[in-house]
Amino acid sequence: MSSKDSDIEKAAAKHLEATNSLDGPDGSKGSEKVGEIVINAEAERRLVRKLDWILLPLFTLIYCTNFVDRTAIGNAKIAGIEKDLGMVGSQYNVALTVFYVFYIVSDVPSNLALKHFGSMWLAAMVTCFGIVSIATAFVKSYSGLIATRVFLGMAEGGTLSGLTYIVSRYYRRTELVMRIGIFFGVSAPLAGAFGGLLASGLLHIGDIGSVTSWRKIFLVEGIMTTGIGLLCFIIIPTDPQRTRMLNAEEKALALARIDADQVVRTFGRKEPTSFRLIWKAFNINTTLCLLCYLMANISFQGLSLFMPTVIATLGHFTVVESQLRTVPPYLVGAVWAVVTAYVSFRVKQRAAPVFVSGAFMVLGYAIAVGTKNSQARYAACFFSIMGGSPIAPLELAWGTDNAAPDTIRAVVTALIPGLGALGSVIAVWTYLPTDAPNYHKGNSLNLGTTSAICVLTVVAAIYIRWENAKRIRGDRDYRLDGKTAKEIEELGYLHPQFRYQL
Repeated sequence: MSSKDSDIEKAAAKHLEATNSLDGPDGSKGSEKVGEIVINAEAERRLVRKLDWILLPLFTLIYCTNFVDRTAIGNAKIAGIEKDLGMVGSQYNVALTVFYVFYIVSDVPSNLALKHFGSMWLAAMVTCFGIVSIATAFVKSYSGLIATRVFLGMAEGGTLSGLTYIVSRYYRRTELVMRIGIFFGVSAPLAGAFGGLLASGLLHIGDIGSVTSWRKIFLVEGIMTTGIGLLCFIIIPTDPQRTRMLNAEEKALALARIDADQVVRTFGRKEPTSFRLIWKAFNINTTLCLLCYLMANISFQGLSLFMPTVIATLGHFTVVESQLRTVPPYLVGAVWAVVTAYVSFRVKQRAAPVFVSGAFMVLGYAIAVGTKNSQARYAACFFSIMGGSPIAPLELAWGTDNAAPDTIRAVVTALIPGLGALGSVIAVWTYLPTDAPNYHKGNSLNLGTTSAICVLTVVAAIYIRWENAKRIRGDRDYRLDGKTAKEIEELGYLHPQFRYQL
């Protein structure tokens, strides 16, 4: 540890003053008391406000570019990419699958690299998937497309988990859901809306040299992403100890308030990465969040990738008209994602908002399965996108809330979206050409997965109440017996005083 980091930790300790009667940080005056730790509430509010204005717009922009580049192929499909590259049968679906395979494989290693190398790793990833998107504009064959999808998956894998991990280094457990809900929950529907608008606009303008039709989508979006990635090398923050966006006093406060949120105080110190800690990330709570995330991905990502195609079957629309009709459902989804994240933050609950959003998805897919009426099926897109927009962010926040110490948190924030992307692999095969125009099989599968989300959410809530009750009764106190200080610190979520977020 450098002397500079040590000085910041000492300053953080000074923020932990002892006093008696104090109020909480959420709208109260005075200070917050956590055990023997006291942090000035007004100073904390100013810090959180500053973090929100810096981190949330930046991270929303980064994940928007991630989602736009990933789903650009959906707009390219109805703009003629299959015909131009001589694709037949299910080759389009194979191209989508290849991306997600490499996305999944790279997720956890990428987050462990981020923990080691810092935010420059994330900036490099953003730049790389921008460059790959540009390269896609110049592919001449199906094999060339497959190659770009491989590299895009490797570059994008770890982006979402990396952003979540960095956020968890700045915000308390109770604050995470609102922040993840904004940058993740809003980014996907906004990116879907923006991607549709941009694609329709680009198809209206003239060719850019040899870059014609769908190639313009990849070229322009790739240039935008690469520019943002290069900017990230300058502005993206790293840990509170080393970030340039905070002064010395703010760094100390940032460390102190996160430390106050832990069962064992570490003053921002990261424990060494070990296989034992990595393995402990595979627990019941993580598994339930992962399964819900996976189910949400099957239904939400499937509809996102194929919505231009699905909408095209609802009427006699031009390519541009089909793309424009994807915009309203995404905008409604973005609003619902923010509302749900805010409600979850205020009521300090994750289970109920997930269940309600899952119910909206069930309604949407029930309509899609039960009727052939075009207007009703378009309305079903609204319910499905609206309900699906907040579920994955809530599950990721829920899993991160209940992950400790730092190594386990780094793994969990990668594990949930990483293995959860298996849902996207399944989603690729839910809307097949042979099932057009009603896509009964795809919609029926999604009806089943969204129903499963509701059931698994109830199971998770029951388990958390049961486990927290055992800890309150002292049934888990034996875990402290014979432990050294280091071993107690590494207990993390297994510590008897740790309480799971419901």
